[in-house]
Amino acid sequence: MVNKESYLSLLFKNITTYSLALPRPAKRAIALLLDALLCLVSVWLAFYLRLGEWFRISEDNFFSPFYAVIVAWLIALPLFVTNGFYRMIFRYSGIDAVATITKTLVIYSVFYILVVGIVGITGVPRTVGFIQPMVLALGIGASRFIARFWLGGHYEVYLRRMSLPSVLIYGAGVAGRDLSRALSHSLEMKIIGFIDDDQRLQGHKVFGLPVWSMKEVPHIKNAFHVNTVLLAIPSITRKRRNEIIAQLKEYHLAVKTLPPINELLNGTIEVSQLRELDIDDLLGREPVAPNTLLLSKNTSDKVILVSGAGGSIGSELCRQLLIYRPKVLILLDVSEAALFQIHDELSNISNSTTLLPLIASVQDERRVAEVLSTWKPDVVYHSAAYKHVPLVEDNPVEGIKNNVFGTSTMARLSLQYGVSHFILISTDKAVRPTNVMGASKRIAEMILQALAQKNNTTIFTMVRFGNVLGSSGSVVPKFREQIKAGGPITLTHPDIERYFMSIPEAAQLVIQAGALAQGGEVFVLDMGESVKIIDLAKRMIELSGLTVKDNANQEGDIEIEITGLRPGEKLFEELLIEGSPISTLHPKILKINEHFLPLEQLEHKLNDLQHSVDQQIPQLVKDTLQEIVVEFNPHQTITIH
Repeated sequence: MVNKESYLSLLFKNITTYSLALPRPAKRAIALLLDALLCLVSVWLAFYLRLGEWFRISEDNFFSPFYAVIVAWLIALPLFVTNGFYRMIFRYSGIDAVATITKTLVIYSVFYILVVGIVGITGVPRTVGFIQPMVLALGIGASRFIARFWLGGHYEVYLRRMSLPSVLIYGAGVAGRDLSRALSHSLEMKIIGFIDDDQRLQGHKVFGLPVWSMKEVPHIKNAFHVNTVLLAIPSITRKRRNEIIAQLKEYHLAVKTLPPINELLNGTIEVSQLRELDIDDLLGREPVAPNTLLLSKNTSDKVILVSGAGGSIGSELCRQLLIYRPKVLILLDVSEAALFQIHDELSNISNSTTLLPLIASVQDERRVAEVLSTWKPDVVYHSAAYKHVPLVEDNPVEGIKNNVFGTSTMARLSLQYGVSHFILISTDKAVRPTNVMGASKRIAEMILQALAQKNNTTIFTMVRFGNVLGSSGSVVPKFREQIKAGGPITLTHPDIERYFMSIPEAAQLVIQAGALAQGGEVFVLDMGESVKIIDLAKRMIELSGLTVKDNANQEGDIEIEITGLRPGEKLFEELLIEGSPISTLHPKILKINEHFLPLEQLEHKLNDLQHSVDQQIPQLVKDTLQEIVVEFNPHQTITIH
């Protein structure tokens, strides 16, 4: 069924197409006839305005108004023709056309006032001579505006805006006002007003838009069919932000937000800056504040190499490092597309730092040696890894090559070429692993621990953290796509829990841990309580203005479908293998010293692992992994919390 707006749009479009297709003489004749009609109507309106009632024709005054109309025709139409009124293309008319019309109407007014208002016509009040030119000027101006609006296609924009979703802006401050200006001509949404906690603003208007209180939201939502609220309060605390989000969630409104205030550097707001709720909002906790002294300690004026620079963590590491102006930042990645993207992005914001994009695999010993010997980095951040559990489980040989032997190549050559700090990005899946990916990362940790014990030149350290919100493969982008598609959201188990952190938090932890390292430690972040994935899914559904469809609510919008745990997947992740964590200079960063194999013994085991990899036998690879990582249990899918 065609809605009202679509029908009107189609009707106007057909009329417009027919009108524009007429021959030019026909168009001019129509315009002339319309102006003649305006002359007649303006005389009758002038009589009405003068007498206070509609003019009644009688035998005594039968011809009086027609004399006034004829005078109008005799003056106006020749003037309009000679001044090019009907040579103008209405839909393209601009300031020049306005000037011509104004000049012509002034001349017309002088002559009409002279004939009707001063000389006079029998039966016609002299004041009609003064009123009619003003009424005609309004009619001529309105007719040209309507013609421009109609023939120029502006009606389509108007009809489209009428059918746009209605949205509210939370916050009538500077950011909210800037946002309303930016959206004033948007074809994506229409602003109907503001919500603000300031009672001095409530009940008033800002830029012609009303300001309401939060308690009025249910009424406004129903009256204006509001489906979205835009948070324009970038400078408030995370706690207050979450309180507002919790209130809006009760009304089943989708929530979008602006970037934090420190990202709005140019002082202006654009429609493109609107985005889904910040991933940090889904954490349910305050982000961990960084220590700027630790961030800059091993960064400023250093030569730094980031492997896996095009990945989620690697690219954010590069962004964070660039803030503290390293001398050279080497971007190492095997993916040309990912490397191009991060190099192009950083090139637009880099000033003094030399950016060096290098295509290389961490498994290629000759290429890595060439890079390290040529550029002699002071610090290496090793984030290159295969991290997706199901993929590595299906491709264990390639996972071991990259995660274990790639790390070994990078670490040993870094030691050989005098790198002062080597920081490995690890994962909580390395703790009592139940999958090949976790086991491969645990061996990578053991390689660094063994090398740290045997040398005092290069400081080797590891950073272990939980799931990173928004990274490739994260549940957040996946859930968002599933919500946009109308569901269902797929979840492997209703009780599955994970520790979460944001990408910036993860990158900052890595940099700060590198500054705290003395060699051989594993650093972890105090990430508070773990988050149930099903609760995260429900929160994302609610913050999209939708409801969960389940047994208690069969009329809901998005269903959550349980698919079953995948091979090697845990219900709960851990950050420690044994012992208690030790505090550091940063209150949220802890360190642990865990058991490992001495270098000679580990090398022997790695030779066995290399032999199994060379034979390309997945089961042999897993058996050898179990010999090295005694906690590795590939048959276990659930761990006790």
